[in-house]
Amino acid sequence: MTCLLLLYEFFKTGLFAVGGGLAPLPFLYDMAARHPEWFTVSQLADMLAVSESTPGPIGVNMATYVGFITCGIPGAIISTLGLVTPSVI
Repeated sequence: MTCLLLLYEFFKTGLFAVGGGLAPLPFLYDMAARHPEWFTVSQLADMLAVSESTPGPIGVNMATYVGFITCGIPGAIISTLGLVTPSVI
């Protein structure tokens, strides 16, 4: 169930976060408030620092990180696919 919720949350984020690498940040901040068992606001700052230092889009890196800490490797794949699917469609 958590993996499906990850897919839904990141699909919604990918659908409405338009405008660049930091566009998903408000959605992730809201996600931290609604799902504190996934990650906290202080962890969000750490995720931002790690995502900016690794290659690739910041939003995709953060989605992968949240999925991994929530559901392991399947969660990382699902959350990344959820974020990029609206762009592919």
